[in-house]
Amino acid sequence: MKKIQKSKKGFTLVEMVLVIAIIVILAAVLIIGVTKYLQAANAAKASIEQHNSAVGEVNSAIDAAGVGLNMGSSI
Repeated sequence: MKKIQKSKKGFTLVEMVLVIAIIVILAAVLIIGVTKYLQAANAAKASIEQHNSAVGEVNSAIDAAGVGLNMGSSI
């Protein structure tokens, strides 16, 4: 007597749930990493803007005082 074997087609519910769970975990890890990266980028941007503001204030004070380097004049 021959046994008829059923061929397995598709995925079971458990397999699908496991795949979805893995995808959700990977997405959570990605979101956490991107959030940390964005926070570091924003901190660096704020630091650069603060530096540029300070440089601008110093340059304005120098211009207002009339102090500067005369590179083109000869003595």
